Amino acid sequence: MPDLLLELFSEEIPARMQAKAADDLRRMVTDKLVAEGLVYEGAKAFVTPRRLALTVHGIPARQPDLKTERKGPKIGAADAAVQGFLKATGLTSLDEAKIQRDPKGDFYIALIEKPGRAAIDVLAEILPVIVRTFPWPKSMRWGERSAKSGALTWVRPLHSIIATFGPETEDPEVVKFSIDGIETGQITHGHRFLAPSAISVRRFEDYEAKLKAAKVVLDSQARKDIILADAKQLAFAQGFELVEDQVLLDEVSGLVEWPVVLMGSFDQEFLSIPGEVIRATIRNNQKCFVVSDPKDSDKNPDKTGKLTNKFILTANIEATDGGKAIVAGNERVIRARLSDAKFFYETDLKTRLEERLPKFDNIVFHEKLGTQGERIKRIERLAAEIAPLVGADVEKTKRAAHLAKADLLTEVVGEFPELQGLMGKYYALAQGEDASVAAASEEHYKPQGPGDRVPTDPVSVAVALADKIDTLVGFWAIDEKPTGSKDPYALRRAALGVIRLIVENTIRLPILKVAKSAILGLPEKAAKYPAADAQKRPGDLVSFFADRLKVQLRDQGARHDLVDAVFALGGQDDLLMVVRRVEALAKFLDTDDGKNLLAGTKRANNILGIEEKKDKRSFDGAPDTTLYKLDEEKALAKAIDQVKSEAGAAVAKEDFAAAMSAMAKLRPAVDAFFDKVKVNDDEPNVRENRLKLLNEIRAATRAVADFSKIEG
Repeated sequence: MPDLLLELFSEEIPARMQAKAADDLRRMVTDKLVAEGLVYEGAKAFVTPRRLALTVHGIPARQPDLKTERKGPKIGAADAAVQGFLKATGLTSLDEAKIQRDPKGDFYIALIEKPGRAAIDVLAEILPVIVRTFPWPKSMRWGERSAKSGALTWVRPLHSIIATFGPETEDPEVVKFSIDGIETGQITHGHRFLAPSAISVRRFEDYEAKLKAAKVVLDSQARKDIILADAKQLAFAQGFELVEDQVLLDEVSGLVEWPVVLMGSFDQEFLSIPGEVIRATIRNNQKCFVVSDPKDSDKNPDKTGKLTNKFILTANIEATDGGKAIVAGNERVIRARLSDAKFFYETDLKTRLEERLPKFDNIVFHEKLGTQGERIKRIERLAAEIAPLVGADVEKTKRAAHLAKADLLTEVVGEFPELQGLMGKYYALAQGEDASVAAASEEHYKPQGPGDRVPTDPVSVAVALADKIDTLVGFWAIDEKPTGSKDPYALRRAALGVIRLIVENTIRLPILKVAKSAILGLPEKAAKYPAADAQKRPGDLVSFFADRLKVQLRDQGARHDLVDAVFALGGQDDLLMVVRRVEALAKFLDTDDGKNLLAGTKRANNILGIEEKKDKRSFDGAPDTTLYKLDEEKALAKAIDQVKSEAGAAVAKEDFAAAMSAMAKLRPAVDAFFDKVKVNDDEPNVRENRLKLLNEIRAATRAVADFSKIEG
């Protein structure tokens, strides 16, 4: 089957747009092919700074022929209806139509045959539309054509288009079309500087090989592999280690077509700056990697080496001087940037963190939630309340909450916002603060995502919880809750952060009580609801936490039905206990006792459901022991009483494994009951009593979960 090769050659495409552009091109072309009945075998898109390319394998040479039937008017219908039918179907007379028998009458049927078109003609029709409607985040007009009405807009000036189609055994044909004066052909160009001459290509294999010979690595992943391997080797050769950075690697690979890795250096004096500032300066301004010394790794708690005064850059050319001029140019810029960073850092150290805080009184956090200064006071008060619950020193926690946001007003964080919190830690340590107080400046923002580390220091945990709960309560109070896919204030992330802080640190935190306390600290203008409804808001927020916890547990592999079974009991205020119940229930149901008890409990629930519906009433209340006729009834009643006592005591001690073990004692009695006892006895009072006994099974199991919610 024939293959398609498409290349859109232009000026440099911004690196941040490249990956999505490749995905969009593949999706748009293949979707159109399938819609036209041209089902392909495979497709892959490629992108470099100057080209967007696509190869699609195994496209049929022609569309399939289509045969459709069109129902016409009844026999004997008015002439106008007949003529309209003939015109619409292309028939010359009714003799060419079939007649379909129908209970409502006999109808004319036209068999319409539409021959498939050649795939190359279909491509010539769909490809220009795709190019003209390509979804670039930003596009531009250029040159003489820019003034024309309806001229092509593209991310950067488009220079040429390759579009060839044909089988491997023959020379492919050019898919003929023109876009804004650019005619399709078979000509591309290699590297802008190393091999700028025109290149004639036929199909993809030819295209990829000739580009490589012309100093262009077409595959972005191949460019990444080259950069990473060469950078590691270059660092290793001098006894250092590359500080890997996947985001930077993705960006750098989009800036070059022929990656050449080089090493430069900067003055030793700049190593007095925190390593993160050096890295941010070099990374953000020059797109270079930093290098560490593995000999220093044992001195750092994270086992990473201290930065050296080296950096690694990726050039786009093989320079005749071996890259000396390129390295020197980068060294000059980095020296200047590091000088600025050193000045910012040293200037920041001259002002204590608490001296910056008054400025927050003039910075609005949210018009309905007051200033940043007011928010800091709320966090400080709430963190002090939470501290005893998480085992944190109250005074250290208050101090940490007081200083945690102060670095937002420093010069370094103003230049590199991604260093917020981290710089607060450095500045706090520099002014002699306790280590826990300093660490909380950085850690109170954590965790910021599912892969982020959860703080374990009690002071950091207390401040982190206070910060996130204040955010949640505040935006709940002004009715700015997440809706659908919209969550502009990242409230879902904040709730998941609270959950992880609680669960991973095994903290017993009464969310409802803390939320009610947080409500009281909000400014009056935040009270959207009447004062009488103020207590309803925390309850609504707790339900939101419950929903987020369900998502978290399911993402971790917990069965959704077990989560629902535990949540059906209520008590979502204690998130840690919900998690422990789910874990214990899952282990119990993996045992034979658990599986069999579940089966028996479900049978009891099913019978009760049927009979309650039939009698239009429930069978609550204690059974009458004098109505027990069979030993199996008495044995079940005795087992239920024992299990209620033991499981209840275990749950009270929060020993859910023991509660499950107690529940397992029901299994033989339940099995024997259903084996020997007829529930719907002929005597009405005996029947009712036995149904009440089944209800006792349901009540007993609800000590640990609602078994009716469990599948299987």
